[in-house]
Amino acid sequence: MRFGLRASLIAMALGVVACTTAPPKPTAKLNDGELAIPAGYKTWPTFLSSVQRADAKQVRDIYVIPGADRTQLGEPFPDGTIMVMENYAAKANADGTLVTGSDGKLVKGDLLRIFVMGKGEGWGDKVAPELRNGSWVYAAYDGTGKAVADPVANCRGCHLPLAKQDFVARYDEYFKTRGK
Repeated sequence: MRFGLRASLIAMALGVVACTTAPPKPTAKLNDGELAIPAGYKTWPTFLSSVQRADAKQVRDIYVIPGADRTQLGEPFPDGTIMVMENYAAKANADGTLVTGSDGKLVKGDLLRIFVMGKGEGWGDKVAPELRNGSWVYAAYDGTGKAVADPVANCRGCHLPLAKQDFVARYDEYFKTRGK
């Protein structure tokens, strides 16, 4: 995956790459498409894993930057929060039915996309007001880490109704399962 220059840019924007008590405060404004895939994100706390999306024929793993995982139910995530979502194709049988493991869950296939969602003061201020998700910005990459021109308006449209959950999908599910 490509982390080089883009990872350096995000590290500069955040001030540091990792923190154990709170996410680092961003020092630069970012817009959609400018948020890099953070190096080492797979070592971050898991937001949710093996999210089953049979409707989309996908399995998703979501990571959250250290420190933001200390956010409490009912609180917004702090500036500096970064979330990374990996979207895997669900394996399919020859007849098109989805493969499930002995646990009944979909089996991961190829990594299709990596989505990065980040929050910082003034981030996304160039976004049309009707699509603004607080101060969150989005970026999309293919399974190899190459930036793709996915329309982040789709991300924004999906997250827009979640204002009471700080525009974070599966917010309630995360807090119910955290620590189990």
